[in-house]
Amino acid sequence: MLLTAVVVVCALAALLGIALTWPSGDGPRTTLSDAGVRYVGAQVVDTRMQSCDGTVEDVLPDGTVPQSVQCLQVTARTSAGREVDVFATSGTEAADLPAGTRVTLEHYPATAGEAEVWAWHDVDRTLPLGAFALAFALVTTLVAGLRGLRALLGLGIAFAVLGVYMLPALVAGQDGLTVALAGSTAIVVVVLYLAHGVSLRTTTALVGTLLGLAMVTGLGVLGAHVAHLQPVTSEDTFALARALGADGVHVLRGVFLSGVVLAGIGVLNDVTITQAAAVWELRAADPSASWRTLTARGMRIGRDHIASTVYTIAFAYAGASLPLLLLLELYDQPLLVTLTGGAFAEEIVRTLAGATGLVLAIPLTTVVAAIAAVGSPPGRGGGHGHAHAH
Repeated sequence: MLLTAVVVVCALAALLGIALTWPSGDGPRTTLSDAGVRYVGAQVVDTRMQSCDGTVEDVLPDGTVPQSVQCLQVTARTSAGREVDVFATSGTEAADLPAGTRVTLEHYPATAGEAEVWAWHDVDRTLPLGAFALAFALVTTLVAGLRGLRALLGLGIAFAVLGVYMLPALVAGQDGLTVALAGSTAIVVVVLYLAHGVSLRTTTALVGTLLGLAMVTGLGVLGAHVAHLQPVTSEDTFALARALGADGVHVLRGVFLSGVVLAGIGVLNDVTITQAAAVWELRAADPSASWRTLTARGMRIGRDHIASTVYTIAFAYAGASLPLLLLLELYDQPLLVTLTGGAFAEEIVRTLAGATGLVLAIPLTTVVAAIAAVGSPPGRGGGHGHAHAH
């Protein structure tokens, strides 16, 4: 009942936070897209290299600056049957766009004194990405059965919360910390119960996840403060700050904290469910064990889990930040100066906050699960967690 009360209070607080920060539509109207543009699907008919004029910064080996460069001109037929010629983005080769390739074009309608314009947008990747997503869903459902299907449903709900509430609320200038905590709490409550069933075991894991989120959030706030992180660290964040209007810098501060919290959800969910499941299995194997004994045995599993999961979270961030790591390789300045500046510092704080919260969540979840398991009849607790073999 105590664990249930904690979950109910947190869920109600999340709903209240969502209600108070729900985007009202009064946010900035600025958009990064061109007004009046229409995106049109088309199919490649032919490609050829053409000379395109423009200012070029690349210098030829003889030291001269070329007056023109070779660009890939694409002839594409729209769904209405019209053929148009556009130049693909730099670096695109004819082999990348064989005849029949689906692409997306930008159409700027004619205005007073100006003719209509067609421009290249990108390759249409709807079919291959949709096929990958469908394959993932099928494999998950075949291997994990109904539980996997429920997990996919929970993932859809999570992205719905992100797209319908969290992103619009951040754009509208709502407090980023409140938005992150309210949205993340709502996500984990729904996702854990949906994927793993309503049981004492799941409730224990959920409490551990919420404690972990609180620690990750606190560490993120502390890290941003002591490291004096600045919200504008790159051209992209500068453009975003301008697009968001007068409150752009304030919004970006909240975006960083929201990113820290969101990044911690998935891994926290994994380790807390695993620890809760391990403790309940230990309880079933030795019904006479005390909560201290269960905690000690559970932490032997938890330490292995910590050792492996720290690598998981570190390399997940490294993979997402690979362009920054490549810049680190190219920068001709001291390593310490590079790592402590700009976007590198943000990634370091985000990684350390998430990893530290993750490590602390394991013993907390283990203790809570041990006390809850001892207080419940042997073999009870419901649900089935998942465990990793190490």
